[in-house]
Amino acid sequence: MKKNKIAVALVGMVCAMTLAACSPSGNEELVTMKGDKITVGEFFQEIKKDQNVQQSLQNTIIFRVAENAYGKDIDKKDIEAKLDEVKAQFGDTFEEQLKSAGFTEASYKDSVIKPQLAFDKMLDAHVDVKDKDLESVWADFHPEVDARLISVKDKETAEKALEEINVGTDFETVAREKSEHASSKDKGAIKFNSASQELPEDVKEAAFKLKNDEMSEIITSKQMDQMGQPVESFYIVKMVKNQEKGTDMSAFKDELTKIAADAQKADQEFIPAVIGKELTKANVKVTDDELKNVLSAFVEKPKEDKKEADSKDKDKKDDADKDEKTTETKEADKEESK
Repeated sequence: MKKNKIAVALVGMVCAMTLAACSPSGNEELVTMKGDKITVGEFFQEIKKDQNVQQSLQNTIIFRVAENAYGKDIDKKDIEAKLDEVKAQFGDTFEEQLKSAGFTEASYKDSVIKPQLAFDKMLDAHVDVKDKDLESVWADFHPEVDARLISVKDKETAEKALEEINVGTDFETVAREKSEHASSKDKGAIKFNSASQELPEDVKEAAFKLKNDEMSEIITSKQMDQMGQPVESFYIVKMVKNQEKGTDMSAFKDELTKIAADAQKADQEFIPAVIGKELTKANVKVTDDELKNVLSAFVEKPKEDKKEADSKDKDKKDDADKDEKTTETKEADKEESK
């Protein structure tokens, strides 16, 4: 699934680059044949009708606007850090995916990572965290803890792991050998707070109740897989260092602010609203009539278009009223003739 995600992302960028390279008025010959030819302009006229191409154009516009406005704030260290993160996520398949999509590491950083970081900064610029937001987060907040984790997909393996620990095998050793979580390479070492998405809520809640050096029993968690089917996973947690939040909210202001900001950005209405504001600020205009609705999900129609649409609606209503009156007149004539 990871391979598919990066492939889709990379191919999408390639499509966008292809569309951007074309021009509706381009007379350059793209294909020649006996007695005929296909120009760049003709090719553009065909591909621009495709929904995937229109989606790629939409993405290209949005990311270009973000990069123009916020790209100057991106540090090279941020780009390298993101690249390292992606490499770690996809492991040995990363180079293969880059090559198959026609990217080098340098072009991937310029064409994918930098625009994405600029987009993230664009969202951050519109986040507005207020005191009431911090108080809302504080109500259910638990500070970050250090723990060890064993995560497996079947109960039998979890029971064997717990048995080995109970008879004297180090938790770290069992985690390294049996856990299916990414933390297994670090002997199960993991850090998380109440807002972390890495673990299910019921696992975090059980972990927060543990004292230092205390180990949980097997925690069974039911989640939905990508097909919407319920699946069970089994966890064992050993607490290394727990902490209480106390009563001083200001001591955790940075963490609370980040959680509140992430919650705002996760709102389904937030991103479209931000994109709409930035497109308007950048005065983006799509000049091709067949592509003029490519940004309609984010920006309102121009006033001229609205007037035209309102006029058409009025004409339709007038026509409907006329038809209704005509029908009523005919019915009345029938009654009189009787």
